[in-house]
Amino acid sequence: MWSQGNRANEAVASMGGRMKSKMQALAKGQSLAQAATCASGLKSALWDAANTLRGSAVDRTDWKGYILPLLFFKRISDVWDEETAEAQEMYGEADPSLFPEVHRFVVPEGCHWNDVRNVATNVGAALRRAMQEIERANPDTLFRVFGNADWGDKEKFSDELLKDLIEGFAGIDLGNSAASTDVLGDAYEYLVGKFADVTRRKKAGEFYTPRSVVRMMIEILDPQEGESIYDPACGTGGMLLGAIDHVVRKGGDARTFYGKIYGQEKNLTTSAIARMNLVLHGIEDFQIVREDTLRSPAFTDSSTGGLGTFDCVIANPPFSLKEWGRDLWEADPWSRAAFGIPPVKYGDYAFVQHMIASMTTTGKGRMAVVLPHGALFRKDAEGTIRTALLKQDLIEAVIGLAPNLFYGTQLAGSIVILRRKKAANRKNKVIIIEASRLFRKGHAQNFLDHEHSEQIVSWYQAFEDVEDRVKVASLEEIEKEGWTLNISRYVLPPLGEDIPPLPEAVAAFKTALADAREAEDHLRKVLTEGGWLQ
Repeated sequence: MWSQGNRANEAVASMGGRMKSKMQALAKGQSLAQAATCASGLKSALWDAANTLRGSAVDRTDWKGYILPLLFFKRISDVWDEETAEAQEMYGEADPSLFPEVHRFVVPEGCHWNDVRNVATNVGAALRRAMQEIERANPDTLFRVFGNADWGDKEKFSDELLKDLIEGFAGIDLGNSAASTDVLGDAYEYLVGKFADVTRRKKAGEFYTPRSVVRMMIEILDPQEGESIYDPACGTGGMLLGAIDHVVRKGGDARTFYGKIYGQEKNLTTSAIARMNLVLHGIEDFQIVREDTLRSPAFTDSSTGGLGTFDCVIANPPFSLKEWGRDLWEADPWSRAAFGIPPVKYGDYAFVQHMIASMTTTGKGRMAVVLPHGALFRKDAEGTIRTALLKQDLIEAVIGLAPNLFYGTQLAGSIVILRRKKAANRKNKVIIIEASRLFRKGHAQNFLDHEHSEQIVSWYQAFEDVEDRVKVASLEEIEKEGWTLNISRYVLPPLGEDIPPLPEAVAAFKTALADAREAEDHLRKVLTEGGWLQ
């Protein structure tokens, strides 16, 4: 467990989350409009600095692995400077270095932002050394947090390019007085989203879920103060932060989650970004582990010999993952294949079963997972697993979303909600929501706006039929459909008002058929006359 003791607790005593930071801004005479302007300016300045890499040898799809650690390094240094100034005011002429407790993080001598900024040659080596030394000096909190960026690769990073990049950030004050955890956290999420836009064609979905989808899933799970939250495919940590934000927006205290936030992520760079993201949002005590969840789950319970369990489990795992580790699951030491072993080419139900095994066995255990539509109706091994989950009455809701909402795929996704213990009026029933028409069309991607997610959550909470939109299906009805959860079996879209009468439709079909045959005859004549057809 990540813990920084009394000193860390004192350091974050004033960090109650987004709402509290906004109230603090108001107390200082700063209006919400001014705070918003500050946040907007910070986002713009950070993106402008990131664009220093434009035209360089660094592929735009890799920018996040360099820009975000650099931002974090600058933040640590600026806050360290503020803490040092405060110590000098407090202790007068005494050497501030004699009072390390005033600092949240240790910055070793020669490893400050300004030290690297003043280096004339081999800037990449100096930057890499500074980051590594900061990690070593803060092993409980910052171990490997800067990722594995190859700053010393001079084919990518000439000294001139790195100095330009550093100078681009140098003019941005990232101390607490200029950028609260609320403002800086929002700016960091903004950059993550921008990098997702940049890498859309290269599987940005591996690290980023649209925040409107995250918020909808969180609203449905409705995490409470002090509950444990787990994301087995946490990407950049957006779902974990979304759970905390949900509680804070309802007047709760973010500190009740300290020690109860857990995430696992296979990709080293992405897991590092997630950890930076949580720290920048003021979250003090959490665990983000870099490891393959399906092959080597990180969170276990020695008292039971099984997996660790959590109140809320939420994830957007990779769609239909191939080579996910089926061979290991044939004798899985964690007994996750309780409902069957998924097929080798589709890892969807491996993640589902891992998440079920990770739900607390008490009545409040619940989970939300993003799945491709195929997982709702594919047969064979997946059909067997799905049938078993339905018979166990674990599946509470299925929500079909619009296509092209998620980065990295134009396919439509679905949200499946599972619960250990359903409310009495929901037992042996599944609410099926057809929400594929709720979206705002964009140029390259569709968007689920706030009013769309609110409508979906409202339907879920009401748990009643809505014509052409929602069907509350009993398990008996689902059994008659062959245990499929194909949404179109239960909810059909409305027929359009412009459908012509049958005689007109038949006449139009005959006309079109005659036109097609005439076109075929003409094509055959052209091909024959040209000698292409004997």
